[in-house]
Amino acid sequence: MPLCCRVFIATSLDGFIARTDGSIDWLMEAQRSVPEGEDCGYEDFMEEVDVLVMGRNTFEQVATFDPWPYGDLPVIVLSSQPMSEPDSPTIRVCSAGPIDLVAELEAAGYRNAYIDGGQTIASFLREGLIQEMTITTIPILLGSGRPLFTGIEHDIHLERVATRSWPFGFVQTTYRVQG
Repeated sequence: MPLCCRVFIATSLDGFIARTDGSIDWLMEAQRSVPEGEDCGYEDFMEEVDVLVMGRNTFEQVATFDPWPYGDLPVIVLSSQPMSEPDSPTIRVCSAGPIDLVAELEAAGYRNAYIDGGQTIASFLREGLIQEMTITTIPILLGSGRPLFTGIEHDIHLERVATRSWPFGFVQTTYRVQG
């Protein structure tokens, strides 16, 4: 069975996932408007995930969270630059490209991968490896920052699967990637 690569990410209304300096303070502030116990489908999504692949920048941001949000879930950190191995048996640094990594994960028996981080998502999209994207739009305009989609060199057609909205302003759309 092939590996299903899925995205679950939040963006500003103008399509940024972080400020230019990598800060996600705007997202943390927006989270304060979410009622206790509401996770906008994140827990259900994570129940299906058996491996997480993220870029180095995303890992460095998430590594500051206390507690570590992914428990014992295997995490692959993609980095083209050398970096020290994290002090955890569940986190591994890898420099493989998306196609080789997906083949490795399939051979290891993984079936559902969560792909996270703007550059990582874009690289998997360019290779045609993302099957589904859930994007939660936060009602804020940043004006500049790190865009979710960079370096996409051809049209990628999407089919809307579902859209949800919440009274606190978040709008979440799930897309199936065509082709």
